[in-house]
Amino acid sequence: MSRNQSMTVLNPATLNVADHIDETPIYHISNMYELSQAASLKWREQSVKKRLTYIQELKKIMMARLDDVVEVLSADTGKVKVEAVTADVLPVLDAISFLEKHAAKTLATHRVHTPVTFFGKKSYIEYMARGTVLVISPWNYPLQLAMVPMMNALIAGNAVILKPSEVTPLVGKCIEELFEQAKFPKGLVQVAHGGKEVGAALTRGKPDYIFFTGSVATGKKIQEEAAKELIPVTLELGGKDPIIVCGDANLDRAAKGAAWGAFTNSGQVCMSSERIYVEQSVYDEFIEKFKNETLKLKQGTDTDDDMGSMTFPGQIDIIKGQLEEALAGGARLITGIKPHEWDLSEGLFLPPTIVVGVHQKMKLMQEETFGPVAAVMPFQTDEEAIELANDSIYGLNASVWSKDIKKAKRIVSKLVTGNAVINDVMISAANQHLPFGGVKQSGMGKYHGKQGLRVFCHEKSVMLDNGKKKSELQWYPYHNKYPKIRAFLKRMFWKKISKLADPHKTEK
Repeated sequence: MSRNQSMTVLNPATLNVADHIDETPIYHISNMYELSQAASLKWREQSVKKRLTYIQELKKIMMARLDDVVEVLSADTGKVKVEAVTADVLPVLDAISFLEKHAAKTLATHRVHTPVTFFGKKSYIEYMARGTVLVISPWNYPLQLAMVPMMNALIAGNAVILKPSEVTPLVGKCIEELFEQAKFPKGLVQVAHGGKEVGAALTRGKPDYIFFTGSVATGKKIQEEAAKELIPVTLELGGKDPIIVCGDANLDRAAKGAAWGAFTNSGQVCMSSERIYVEQSVYDEFIEKFKNETLKLKQGTDTDDDMGSMTFPGQIDIIKGQLEEALAGGARLITGIKPHEWDLSEGLFLPPTIVVGVHQKMKLMQEETFGPVAAVMPFQTDEEAIELANDSIYGLNASVWSKDIKKAKRIVSKLVTGNAVINDVMISAANQHLPFGGVKQSGMGKYHGKQGLRVFCHEKSVMLDNGKKKSELQWYPYHNKYPKIRAFLKRMFWKKISKLADPHKTEK
Protein backbone atom coordinates (compact mmCIF):
# COMPACT_ATOMS: atom_id res chain seq x y z
CA MET A 1 0.00 0.00 0.00
CA SER A 2 1.43 3.36 -1.01
CA ARG A 3 2.10 6.05 1.54
CA ASN A 4 -0.51 8.80 1.90
CA GLN A 5 0.14 12.10 0.17
CA SER A 6 0.96 14.91 2.55
CA MET A 7 -0.18 18.56 2.47
CA THR A 8 2.33 21.23 3.50
CA VAL A 9 0.64 23.87 5.63
CA LEU A 10 1.91 27.47 5.49
CA ASN A 11 1.09 30.22 7.97
CA PRO A 12 -0.19 32.94 5.58
CA ALA A 13 0.84 35.76 7.93
CA THR A 14 4.47 34.61 8.10
CA LEU A 15 4.80 32.21 5.13
CA ASN A 16 6.52 29.75 7.49
CA VAL A 17 5.74 26.04 7.29
CA ALA A 18 3.28 25.30 10.11
CA ASP A 19 2.74 21.55 9.70
CA HIS A 20 2.15 18.62 7.36
CA ILE A 21 -1.17 16.75 7.17
CA ASP A 22 -1.82 13.44 5.41
CA GLU A 23 -4.49 13.42 2.73
CA THR A 24 -7.29 10.87 2.90
CA PRO A 25 -6.66 8.21 0.23
CA ILE A 26 -9.35 8.10 -2.46
CA TYR A 27 -9.69 4.33 -2.02
CA HIS A 28 -10.69 4.86 1.62
CA ILE A 29 -13.76 6.97 0.81
CA SER A 30 -16.05 4.00 0.09
CA ASN A 31 -15.16 2.61 3.52
CA MET A 32 -16.04 5.97 5.07
CA TYR A 33 -19.51 5.81 3.55
CA GLU A 34 -20.04 2.25 4.78
CA LEU A 35 -19.09 3.26 8.31
CA SER A 36 -21.27 6.35 8.08
CA GLN A 37 -24.35 4.47 6.91
CA ALA A 38 -24.03 1.91 9.69
CA ALA A 39 -23.57 4.62 12.31
CA SER A 40 -26.52 6.66 11.05
CA LEU A 41 -28.94 3.74 11.45
CA LYS A 42 -28.16 3.51 15.16
CA TRP A 43 -27.90 7.27 15.72
CA ARG A 44 -31.33 8.08 14.28
CA GLU A 45 -32.89 5.78 16.90
CA GLN A 46 -31.53 8.00 19.68
CA SER A 47 -33.77 10.74 21.04
CA VAL A 48 -32.95 14.38 20.31
CA LYS A 49 -32.25 14.78 24.01
CA LYS A 50 -29.65 12.00 23.88
CA ARG A 51 -28.01 13.44 20.76
CA LEU A 52 -27.77 16.81 22.51
CA THR A 53 -25.66 15.32 25.31
CA TYR A 54 -22.86 14.71 22.79
CA ILE A 55 -23.10 18.27 21.47
CA GLN A 56 -23.02 19.60 25.02
CA GLU A 57 -19.87 17.58 25.69
CA LEU A 58 -18.40 19.07 22.52
CA LYS A 59 -19.16 22.55 23.89
CA LYS A 60 -17.34 21.76 27.16
CA ILE A 61 -14.27 20.58 25.28
CA MET A 62 -14.28 23.66 23.03
CA MET A 63 -14.40 25.94 26.05
CA ALA A 64 -11.62 24.01 27.80
CA ARG A 65 -9.47 24.26 24.66
CA LEU A 66 -10.58 27.78 23.70
CA ASP A 67 -7.10 29.33 23.52
CA ASP A 68 -5.75 26.34 21.54
CA VAL A 69 -8.62 26.53 19.06
CA VAL A 70 -8.12 30.28 18.57
CA GLU A 71 -4.37 29.76 18.06
CA VAL A 72 -5.01 27.16 15.37
CA LEU A 73 -7.56 29.41 13.64
CA SER A 74 -5.20 32.39 13.67
CA ALA A 75 -2.20 30.41 12.44
CA ASP A 76 -4.12 28.62 9.69
CA THR A 77 -6.02 31.63 8.31
CA GLY A 78 -3.85 34.64 9.21
CA LYS A 79 -6.79 36.34 10.92
CA VAL A 80 -6.40 38.23 14.18
CA LYS A 81 -7.50 36.53 17.38
CA VAL A 82 -10.44 38.85 18.03
CA GLU A 83 -11.94 37.86 14.68
CA ALA A 84 -11.10 34.20 15.26
CA VAL A 85 -13.01 34.12 18.53
CA THR A 86 -15.94 36.40 17.59
CA ALA A 87 -16.59 35.25 14.03
CA ASP A 88 -15.59 31.57 14.19
CA VAL A 89 -15.88 30.29 17.76
CA LEU A 90 -18.77 32.41 19.07
CA PRO A 91 -21.21 31.46 16.26
CA VAL A 92 -20.56 27.78 16.98
CA LEU A 93 -21.36 28.28 20.67
CA ASP A 94 -24.45 30.32 19.74
CA ALA A 95 -25.58 27.51 17.45
CA ILE A 96 -25.26 24.99 20.29
CA SER A 97 -27.35 27.23 22.54
CA PHE A 98 -30.02 27.42 19.82
CA LEU A 99 -30.05 23.64 19.49
CA GLU A 100 -30.32 23.15 23.24
CA LYS A 101 -33.39 25.38 23.39
CA HIS A 102 -35.19 24.59 20.15
CA ALA A 103 -34.05 21.30 18.57
CA ALA A 104 -36.40 18.93 20.40
CA LYS A 105 -39.51 20.99 19.65
CA THR A 106 -38.48 21.75 16.06
CA LEU A 107 -37.91 18.08 15.22
CA ALA A 108 -40.91 16.76 17.14
CA THR A 109 -43.89 15.30 15.30
CA HIS A 110 -46.62 17.92 15.11
CA ARG A 111 -50.24 17.93 14.06
CA VAL A 112 -51.55 20.07 11.23
CA HIS A 113 -55.06 21.03 10.11
CA THR A 114 -57.18 18.41 8.38
CA PRO A 115 -59.83 19.67 5.88
CA VAL A 116 -63.45 19.10 6.79
CA THR A 117 -63.75 16.87 3.71
CA PHE A 118 -61.69 14.35 5.69
CA PHE A 119 -63.80 14.60 8.83
CA GLY A 120 -62.73 12.10 11.48
CA LYS A 121 -59.12 11.87 10.31
CA LYS A 122 -55.97 13.41 11.74
CA SER A 123 -52.91 14.82 9.98
CA TYR A 124 -49.35 15.21 11.22
CA ILE A 125 -45.78 15.74 10.06
CA GLU A 126 -42.76 13.88 11.30
CA TYR A 127 -39.09 14.38 10.52
CA MET A 128 -36.89 11.51 9.40
CA ALA A 129 -33.11 11.75 9.16
CA ARG A 130 -31.70 11.60 5.64
CA GLY A 131 -28.74 9.32 6.39
CA THR A 132 -25.23 10.53 5.55
CA VAL A 133 -24.67 14.26 5.10
CA LEU A 134 -21.56 15.46 3.27
CA VAL A 135 -20.42 18.88 4.49
CA ILE A 136 -17.85 20.64 2.29
CA SER A 137 -16.60 23.74 4.10
CA PRO A 138 -14.53 26.79 3.04
CA TRP A 139 -11.32 28.38 4.26
CA ASN A 140 -12.50 31.87 5.24
CA TYR A 141 -14.44 30.80 8.36
CA PRO A 142 -13.24 27.21 8.57
CA LEU A 143 -14.57 26.43 12.06
CA GLN A 144 -17.98 28.10 11.98
CA LEU A 145 -18.94 27.14 8.42
CA ALA A 146 -18.06 23.51 9.08
CA MET A 147 -19.34 22.95 12.59
CA VAL A 148 -22.71 24.71 12.41
CA PRO A 149 -24.10 22.59 9.54
CA MET A 150 -22.40 19.51 11.01
CA MET A 151 -24.12 19.94 14.36
CA ASN A 152 -27.51 20.63 12.78
CA ALA A 153 -27.19 17.51 10.65
CA LEU A 154 -26.17 15.43 13.66
CA ILE A 155 -28.99 16.66 15.90
CA ALA A 156 -31.42 15.88 13.06
CA GLY A 157 -30.26 12.25 13.29
CA ASN A 158 -27.71 12.00 10.48
CA ALA A 159 -24.13 10.87 10.24
CA VAL A 160 -21.67 13.43 8.83
CA ILE A 161 -18.61 13.31 6.63
CA LEU A 162 -16.72 16.62 6.61
CA LYS A 163 -14.41 17.69 3.83
CA PRO A 164 -12.65 20.81 5.19
CA SER A 165 -10.79 23.16 2.87
CA GLU A 166 -7.29 22.07 1.95
CA VAL A 167 -6.29 25.75 2.37
CA THR A 168 -6.91 25.55 6.14
CA PRO A 169 -6.28 21.88 7.00
CA LEU A 170 -5.12 22.55 10.57
CA VAL A 171 -8.62 23.74 11.46
CA GLY A 172 -10.05 20.61 9.82
CA LYS A 173 -7.73 18.49 11.96
CA CYS A 174 -8.76 20.47 15.04
CA ILE A 175 -12.45 19.80 14.31
CA GLU A 176 -11.71 16.10 13.93
CA GLU A 177 -9.96 16.06 17.33
CA LEU A 178 -12.82 17.95 19.03
CA PHE A 179 -15.40 15.39 17.91
CA GLU A 180 -13.10 12.51 18.86
CA GLN A 181 -12.62 13.95 22.35
CA ALA A 182 -16.40 14.33 22.72
CA LYS A 183 -16.62 10.55 22.08
CA PHE A 184 -19.23 10.55 19.34
CA PRO A 185 -20.10 6.99 18.22
CA LYS A 186 -17.67 5.34 15.80
CA GLY A 187 -18.23 6.31 12.18
CA LEU A 188 -20.79 9.00 13.00
CA VAL A 189 -18.43 11.93 12.36
CA GLN A 190 -15.57 11.47 9.89
CA VAL A 191 -13.20 14.00 8.32
CA ALA A 192 -11.68 13.55 4.86
CA HIS A 193 -8.59 15.68 4.28
CA GLY A 194 -7.40 16.71 0.83
CA GLY A 195 -8.02 18.81 -2.24
CA LYS A 196 -10.35 18.79 -5.23
CA GLU A 197 -9.83 15.11 -5.96
CA VAL A 198 -11.00 14.12 -2.49
CA GLY A 199 -13.98 16.46 -2.73
CA ALA A 200 -14.97 15.06 -6.12
CA ALA A 201 -14.68 11.46 -4.89
CA LEU A 202 -16.83 12.28 -1.85
CA THR A 203 -19.50 13.85 -4.07
CA ARG A 204 -19.49 10.78 -6.32
CA GLY A 205 -19.86 8.58 -3.23
CA LYS A 206 -23.64 9.17 -3.21
CA PRO A 207 -24.26 10.87 0.13
CA ASP A 208 -27.88 11.43 1.11
CA TYR A 209 -27.43 15.20 1.30
CA ILE A 210 -24.69 17.70 0.42
CA PHE A 211 -24.13 20.97 2.24
CA PHE A 212 -21.55 23.07 0.39
CA THR A 213 -20.12 26.49 1.20
CA GLY A 214 -17.72 27.98 -1.33
CA SER A 215 -17.40 29.44 -4.80
CA VAL A 216 -20.11 29.63 -7.44
CA ALA A 217 -17.99 27.66 -9.92
CA THR A 218 -17.44 24.75 -7.53
CA GLY A 219 -21.06 24.89 -6.34
CA LYS A 220 -22.28 24.43 -9.92
CA LYS A 221 -20.04 21.38 -10.37
CA ILE A 222 -21.33 19.85 -7.14
CA GLN A 223 -24.94 20.46 -8.13
CA GLU A 224 -24.32 18.94 -11.55
CA GLU A 225 -22.81 15.79 -10.01
CA ALA A 226 -25.53 15.58 -7.37
CA ALA A 227 -28.26 15.90 -10.00
CA LYS A 228 -27.17 12.59 -11.56
CA GLU A 229 -28.46 10.79 -8.47
CA LEU A 230 -31.07 13.42 -7.46
CA ILE A 231 -29.11 14.14 -4.29
CA PRO A 232 -30.51 17.26 -2.59
CA VAL A 233 -28.06 20.08 -1.91
CA THR A 234 -27.72 23.32 -0.02
CA LEU A 235 -25.34 25.74 -1.74
CA GLU A 236 -24.01 28.72 0.19
CA LEU A 237 -22.03 30.58 -2.48
CA GLY A 238 -20.49 33.97 -3.20
CA GLY A 239 -21.66 37.52 -2.93
CA LYS A 240 -21.05 41.07 -4.07
CA ASP A 241 -22.91 42.79 -1.30
CA PRO A 242 -24.07 46.40 -1.61
CA ILE A 243 -24.29 49.11 1.03
CA ILE A 244 -26.75 51.93 0.34
CA VAL A 245 -26.01 55.10 2.35
CA CYS A 246 -28.88 57.58 2.16
CA GLY A 247 -28.43 61.30 2.60
CA ASP A 248 -30.12 61.28 6.00
CA ALA A 249 -27.97 58.46 7.43
CA ASN A 250 -25.82 58.75 10.55
CA LEU A 251 -22.62 59.15 8.55
CA ASP A 252 -20.25 58.56 11.45
CA ARG A 253 -21.89 55.21 12.13
CA ALA A 254 -22.18 54.38 8.43
CA ALA A 255 -18.48 55.04 7.84
CA LYS A 256 -17.48 52.85 10.79
CA GLY A 257 -19.86 50.12 9.64
CA ALA A 258 -18.58 50.28 6.08
CA ALA A 259 -14.96 49.98 7.25
CA TRP A 260 -15.73 46.88 9.29
CA GLY A 261 -18.04 45.42 6.63
CA ALA A 262 -15.42 45.87 3.93
CA PHE A 263 -12.25 44.91 5.77
CA THR A 264 -13.07 42.42 8.53
CA ASN A 265 -11.24 39.15 7.90
CA SER A 266 -9.32 41.11 5.24
CA GLY A 267 -12.48 41.26 3.15
CA GLN A 268 -12.60 37.47 2.85
CA VAL A 269 -16.30 37.22 3.65
CA CYS A 270 -19.05 36.18 1.27
CA MET A 271 -21.01 39.12 2.70
CA SER A 272 -18.19 41.68 2.55
CA SER A 273 -19.38 45.20 1.74
CA GLU A 274 -17.68 45.35 -1.64
CA ARG A 275 -20.04 47.84 -3.35
CA ILE A 276 -20.88 51.06 -1.51
CA TYR A 277 -23.48 53.40 -3.00
CA VAL A 278 -23.72 56.83 -1.37
CA GLU A 279 -26.28 59.55 -2.04
CA GLN A 280 -24.63 62.40 -3.95
CA SER A 281 -25.52 65.05 -1.36
CA VAL A 282 -23.33 63.38 1.30
CA TYR A 283 -20.87 61.57 -0.95
CA ASP A 284 -17.79 63.74 -0.28
CA GLU A 285 -18.47 63.85 3.47
CA PHE A 286 -18.90 60.08 3.64
CA ILE A 287 -15.71 59.44 1.64
CA GLU A 288 -13.71 61.56 4.07
CA LYS A 289 -15.15 59.77 7.11
CA PHE A 290 -14.72 56.34 5.51
CA LYS A 291 -11.12 57.18 4.64
CA ASN A 292 -10.36 58.31 8.20
CA GLU A 293 -11.83 55.12 9.68
CA THR A 294 -9.82 52.99 7.27
CA LEU A 295 -6.53 54.75 7.95
CA LYS A 296 -6.93 53.96 11.67
CA LEU A 297 -6.78 50.22 11.07
CA LYS A 298 -3.70 48.35 12.28
CA GLN A 299 -2.48 45.31 10.36
CA GLY A 300 -0.60 42.45 11.93
CA THR A 301 -0.98 39.33 14.05
CA ASP A 302 -0.78 40.82 17.54
CA THR A 303 -3.79 40.63 19.84
CA ASP A 304 -4.59 44.33 19.47
CA ASP A 305 -4.27 44.45 15.68
CA ASP A 306 -7.38 44.98 13.55
CA MET A 307 -6.60 43.26 10.25
CA GLY A 308 -4.79 40.02 9.63
CA SER A 309 -3.46 38.67 6.38
CA MET A 310 -5.07 37.09 3.37
CA THR A 311 -5.46 33.32 3.70
CA PHE A 312 -5.32 31.91 0.17
CA PRO A 313 -2.48 33.09 -2.11
CA GLY A 314 -4.52 32.37 -5.23
CA GLN A 315 -7.07 35.02 -4.26
CA ILE A 316 -4.46 37.77 -4.54
CA ASP A 317 -4.24 37.42 -8.32
CA ILE A 318 -8.00 37.89 -8.61
CA ILE A 319 -7.89 41.08 -6.52
CA LYS A 320 -4.91 42.36 -8.49
CA GLY A 321 -6.66 41.81 -11.82
CA GLN A 322 -9.82 43.63 -10.73
CA LEU A 323 -7.91 46.59 -9.32
CA GLU A 324 -5.65 46.97 -12.34
CA GLU A 325 -8.64 46.95 -14.70
CA ALA A 326 -10.43 49.60 -12.59
CA LEU A 327 -7.37 51.86 -12.36
CA ALA A 328 -6.77 51.56 -16.10
CA GLY A 329 -10.42 52.59 -16.62
CA GLY A 330 -10.06 55.82 -14.65
CA ALA A 331 -10.70 54.74 -11.05
CA ARG A 332 -8.43 56.06 -8.31
CA LEU A 333 -7.35 55.00 -4.85
CA ILE A 334 -8.37 56.90 -1.73
CA THR A 335 -6.48 54.48 0.54
CA GLY A 336 -4.12 51.62 -0.22
CA ILE A 337 -1.44 51.31 -2.91
CA LYS A 338 -1.33 50.09 -6.48
CA PRO A 339 -0.93 46.32 -6.93
CA HIS A 340 2.58 46.53 -8.38
CA GLU A 341 3.69 48.12 -5.11
CA TRP A 342 2.44 45.31 -2.87
CA ASP A 343 5.15 43.58 -0.83
CA LEU A 344 4.12 40.03 0.01
CA SER A 345 7.59 38.68 0.77
CA GLU A 346 6.96 38.31 4.52
CA GLY A 347 3.22 37.63 4.64
CA LEU A 348 0.01 37.91 2.63
CA PHE A 349 -0.94 41.36 3.92
CA LEU A 350 -2.91 43.56 1.53
CA PRO A 351 -3.67 47.15 2.59
CA PRO A 352 -7.33 48.13 3.13
CA THR A 353 -8.18 49.83 -0.14
CA ILE A 354 -10.93 52.32 -1.04
CA VAL A 355 -11.56 52.89 -4.74
CA VAL A 356 -13.61 55.72 -6.27
CA GLY A 357 -14.25 56.82 -9.84
CA VAL A 358 -15.58 53.37 -10.69
CA HIS A 359 -18.49 52.51 -12.97
CA GLN A 360 -21.02 49.72 -12.74
CA LYS A 361 -19.62 47.54 -15.55
CA MET A 362 -16.12 47.20 -14.06
CA LYS A 363 -15.14 43.79 -12.72
CA LEU A 364 -14.61 45.49 -9.38
CA MET A 365 -18.36 46.18 -9.30
CA GLN A 366 -19.59 42.92 -10.82
CA GLU A 367 -17.28 40.08 -9.74
CA GLU A 368 -16.65 38.88 -6.21
CA THR A 369 -13.37 40.37 -4.95
CA PHE A 370 -12.97 38.52 -1.64
CA GLY A 371 -10.28 40.83 -0.38
CA PRO A 372 -9.84 44.16 1.45
CA VAL A 373 -11.15 46.38 -1.35
CA ALA A 374 -14.26 48.58 -1.29
CA ALA A 375 -15.53 50.46 -4.34
CA VAL A 376 -17.67 53.58 -3.76
CA MET A 377 -20.13 55.18 -6.21
CA PRO A 378 -22.60 58.07 -5.84
CA PHE A 379 -26.32 57.87 -6.63
CA GLN A 380 -29.02 60.51 -7.08
CA THR A 381 -32.30 58.83 -6.10
CA ASP A 382 -33.46 55.85 -4.05
CA GLU A 383 -34.69 54.20 -7.26
CA GLU A 384 -31.23 54.52 -8.82
CA ALA A 385 -29.61 53.02 -5.70
CA ILE A 386 -31.99 50.06 -5.81
CA GLU A 387 -31.31 49.52 -9.50
CA LEU A 388 -27.54 49.62 -8.97
CA ALA A 389 -27.69 47.29 -5.98
CA ASN A 390 -29.80 44.75 -7.91
CA ASP A 391 -27.52 44.93 -10.96
CA SER A 392 -25.57 41.82 -9.97
CA ILE A 393 -25.58 38.07 -10.51
CA TYR A 394 -25.35 37.77 -6.72
CA GLY A 395 -27.94 38.27 -4.00
CA LEU A 396 -26.60 37.26 -0.60
CA ASN A 397 -26.83 40.24 1.74
CA ALA A 398 -27.38 43.99 1.58
CA SER A 399 -27.26 46.94 3.93
CA VAL A 400 -29.31 50.15 3.98
CA TRP A 401 -28.44 53.19 6.10
CA SER A 402 -31.03 55.86 6.92
CA LYS A 403 -32.57 57.57 9.94
CA ASP A 404 -35.93 57.18 8.22
CA ILE A 405 -36.69 53.57 9.11
CA LYS A 406 -39.81 53.41 6.94
CA LYS A 407 -37.76 54.47 3.95
CA ALA A 408 -35.00 51.98 4.79
CA LYS A 409 -37.56 49.18 5.02
CA ARG A 410 -39.09 50.25 1.70
CA ILE A 411 -35.68 50.09 0.01
CA VAL A 412 -34.89 46.71 1.58
CA SER A 413 -38.17 45.30 0.29
CA LYS A 414 -37.12 46.11 -3.28
CA LEU A 415 -33.66 44.56 -3.05
CA VAL A 416 -33.21 41.13 -4.61
CA THR A 417 -31.28 39.52 -1.78
CA GLY A 418 -31.60 36.61 0.61
CA ASN A 419 -30.70 38.70 3.65
CA ALA A 420 -30.58 42.37 4.58
CA VAL A 421 -29.57 44.65 7.45
CA ILE A 422 -30.67 48.18 8.28
CA ASN A 423 -28.11 50.57 9.82
CA ASP A 424 -25.63 47.73 10.34
CA VAL A 425 -23.74 45.18 8.23
CA MET A 426 -23.60 41.39 7.87
CA ILE A 427 -25.02 40.55 11.31
CA SER A 428 -28.09 38.72 9.99
CA ALA A 429 -25.83 35.74 9.30
CA ALA A 430 -24.94 35.51 12.98
CA ASN A 431 -28.56 35.32 14.17
CA GLN A 432 -29.27 31.62 14.62
CA HIS A 433 -33.03 32.32 14.64
CA LEU A 434 -33.01 33.79 11.10
CA PRO A 435 -32.81 31.51 8.07
CA PHE A 436 -29.70 32.33 6.05
CA GLY A 437 -29.10 31.80 2.35
CA GLY A 438 -28.75 33.60 -0.95
CA VAL A 439 -30.71 34.15 -4.14
CA LYS A 440 -29.57 34.23 -7.76
CA GLN A 441 -25.99 32.88 -7.97
CA SER A 442 -25.39 33.36 -4.26
CA GLY A 443 -26.83 29.92 -3.69
CA MET A 444 -29.90 27.85 -2.97
CA GLY A 445 -31.42 26.62 0.26
CA LYS A 446 -31.36 28.05 3.77
CA TYR A 447 -29.82 27.15 7.06
CA HIS A 448 -30.01 28.48 10.63
CA GLY A 449 -33.32 28.66 12.46
CA LYS A 450 -35.90 25.88 12.23
CA GLN A 451 -35.16 25.48 8.53
CA GLY A 452 -31.52 24.85 9.34
CA LEU A 453 -32.53 21.73 11.26
CA ARG A 454 -35.37 20.48 9.14
CA VAL A 455 -33.39 20.78 5.90
CA PHE A 456 -31.41 17.75 7.07
CA CYS A 457 -34.60 15.67 7.37
CA HIS A 458 -37.14 14.11 5.09
CA GLU A 459 -40.44 15.76 5.89
CA LYS A 460 -42.97 12.95 6.15
CA SER A 461 -46.66 13.83 5.88
CA VAL A 462 -49.07 11.38 7.51
CA MET A 463 -52.88 11.11 7.62
CA LEU A 464 -54.52 8.86 10.18
CA ASP A 465 -57.95 7.27 10.30
CA ASN A 466 -59.16 5.22 13.27
CA GLY A 467 -60.27 2.48 10.86
CA LYS A 468 -63.76 2.00 12.27
CA LYS A 469 -65.82 2.96 9.21
CA LYS A 470 -66.44 0.29 6.59
CA SER A 471 -65.89 2.58 3.60
CA GLU A 472 -65.20 6.11 2.33
CA LEU A 473 -67.27 8.31 0.06
CA GLN A 474 -64.64 8.34 -2.69
CA TRP A 475 -64.09 4.54 -2.66
CA TYR A 476 -65.69 1.95 -4.96
CA PRO A 477 -68.44 1.26 -5.84
CA TYR A 478 -69.46 4.55 -7.49
CA HIS A 479 -73.12 3.55 -7.95
CA ASN A 480 -75.45 6.47 -6.98
CA LYS A 481 -72.55 8.47 -5.51
CA TYR A 482 -72.39 11.35 -8.01
CA PRO A 483 -75.55 13.13 -6.67
CA LYS A 484 -74.25 12.84 -3.11
CA ILE A 485 -70.82 14.20 -4.01
CA ARG A 486 -72.38 17.02 -6.05
CA ALA A 487 -74.63 18.02 -3.16
CA PHE A 488 -71.66 17.92 -0.82
CA LEU A 489 -69.65 20.25 -3.09
CA LYS A 490 -72.58 22.68 -3.29
CA ARG A 491 -72.82 22.84 0.48
CA MET A 492 -69.07 23.22 0.92
CA PHE A 493 -68.13 25.73 -1.76
CA TRP A 494 -71.12 27.40 -3.45
CA LYS A 495 -71.66 30.14 -0.86
CA LYS A 496 -67.98 31.08 -0.97
CA ILE A 497 -67.99 31.17 -4.78
CA SER A 498 -71.16 33.29 -4.83
CA LYS A 499 -69.60 35.86 -2.52
CA LEU A 500 -66.47 36.05 -4.67
CA ALA A 501 -68.54 36.49 -7.82
CA ASP A 502 -70.62 39.29 -6.30
CA PRO A 503 -69.00 40.67 -3.14
CA HIS A 504 -71.71 43.34 -2.76
CA LYS A 505 -74.55 40.80 -2.71
CA THR A 506 -75.99 40.32 0.74
CA GLU A 507 -76.86 36.83 1.81
CA LYS A 508 -80.59 36.32 2.55
